[in-house]
Amino acid sequence: MKSGIRKRLGDLLVDQKVINMEQLNDALTHKNPNDKLGDYLIEKQLITEQQLIEMLEVQLGIPHIHLNQYSIDPELIQLVPKELAKRANLMPVHRDSNKLMIAMADPMDYFAIEELRMVTGCQIVTSIASKDDIYRTITKYYDLQESMEEALDDLIPAELDEEAQITDEDSPIVRLVNQIIANGVAQRASDIHFDPQDSELVIRYRVDGIMMEERTLPKNMQSIIIARVKIMGNLNITEKRLPQDGRIKSIVNFRHIDIRLSTLPTIYGEKIVMRILDLSNSLNDLDQLGFSEDNLHKFQKMLEQPNGIILITGPTGSGKSSTLYAGLNHLNDEKVNIITVEDPVEYQLAGVNQIQVREDVGLTFATGLRSILRQDPDIIMIGEIRDTETAQIAIRSSLTGHLVLSTLHTNSAIESISRLTDMGVETFLLSSSLIGVMAQRLVRRVCKDCSQQREPLAHEMKLFTQYGISITSITTGIGCPSCNGTGYRGRLAIHEILAIDDQIKEYIVNRDNSSVIRAYARRIGFKTLLEDGLQKVAAGLTSTQEVLRVATSE
Repeated sequence: MKSGIRKRLGDLLVDQKVINMEQLNDALTHKNPNDKLGDYLIEKQLITEQQLIEMLEVQLGIPHIHLNQYSIDPELIQLVPKELAKRANLMPVHRDSNKLMIAMADPMDYFAIEELRMVTGCQIVTSIASKDDIYRTITKYYDLQESMEEALDDLIPAELDEEAQITDEDSPIVRLVNQIIANGVAQRASDIHFDPQDSELVIRYRVDGIMMEERTLPKNMQSIIIARVKIMGNLNITEKRLPQDGRIKSIVNFRHIDIRLSTLPTIYGEKIVMRILDLSNSLNDLDQLGFSEDNLHKFQKMLEQPNGIILITGPTGSGKSSTLYAGLNHLNDEKVNIITVEDPVEYQLAGVNQIQVREDVGLTFATGLRSILRQDPDIIMIGEIRDTETAQIAIRSSLTGHLVLSTLHTNSAIESISRLTDMGVETFLLSSSLIGVMAQRLVRRVCKDCSQQREPLAHEMKLFTQYGISITSITTGIGCPSCNGTGYRGRLAIHEILAIDDQIKEYIVNRDNSSVIRAYARRIGFKTLLEDGLQKVAAGLTSTQEVLRVATSE
């Protein structure tokens, strides 16, 4: 019976021109007999999960729901066992008398439906939801809620051993913290914030650059949760007056996760921020960074220079480190000696010698850089130019036959020139060493699963016309489980690249202001962040609002 259902689903996908007959036959031939056809097609990126759900909705007449639109009654969590919910990938949604409505990733799993009917004694009404949607909801209502309730129960006895609570892997507090991290990873959060307030501890996630409150915990859980997180990062749990930094390596849902940990004393207690680095999703390929064809060519040409300095600029959280690592990965070869000095070392690259800055023992960017120069390097990467001493050593290193890559905090590529001269770098040294500067920002990517076309608004048409960009429609996301109702899923970078030619070198030596350099650069084809962003709006990758949020016209 199952093979017949699979065949009907495949025929439906072919009829709707989602896949062709050749792809269907190939999938049926090569997939594992125990695998479902839809799962195989999604894995091979022939269809999206949203397309599969839409086909099942048409084929079976079962409605598709978004679980984030429902508030799940705690009684339903008690009614449906967690083990069954996880094993069958289902979630109870609503109960009306003897009818229990459930969301399933596979509404054709009749064995699970029958088992649920026997366990609950209810008539089962099915609906379809995405796997991600169900997984996030199970984590939130079963794992996280269960861990929190157990942790609260364990906090009641006054004589309870606190050390056991924060070190025993089976203790409710340890499980609660693990679930908060797992839930953050499931929601693709880049940061998890533990924010102490006057009467509660607020847990917030940053997803695709936007902060969202996940839940609040009772104030009496604050100290023990903070202590557990500090234990995980090998920090001093008795030191509560000074900031501390640590690191956690973990495996969450079979994915290697590296977490950077930072504590900060506040008036209501220690605030903790976890920066999640998903090592399985680290971008080491320039082609994955969202470069336009022209900008990719310019950046690769800059990287191919034998010596000089390349700068990447932008505010904190604009993806500078990812671009630096991708650039290093592009250059990484057994024929060259690459050494980096970073604070902190975010991703470990095979074949690259990476130094961690430790200011507490005197190992700063400047002292590390001096030592690097005695190690016969070909390529040097400096995590950030923060002061005059580092800037001057970096410039002189690039003049003595080394290719230097680094980052700088400025708002635009052209402003980097005046920033370095303000730091005290001589203009004749800067003009001789600087290869190019790239500024970048991150914008949210329109969710593929719920994207729709709309006509440009009047102010948008005016903006696109101003920059000579032709556009007939704009892609927007309406919100779905895949993107947690935001209309966006994932991020991509927008760039502006200033390649330094002889004329710009002359402007630098003459100390001409930024407006002179900008006017010349525009004449030879320089594209601003705003223009690159608008081009990506025209390509259906992001929205006008996103581009205007991070880039303004100059």
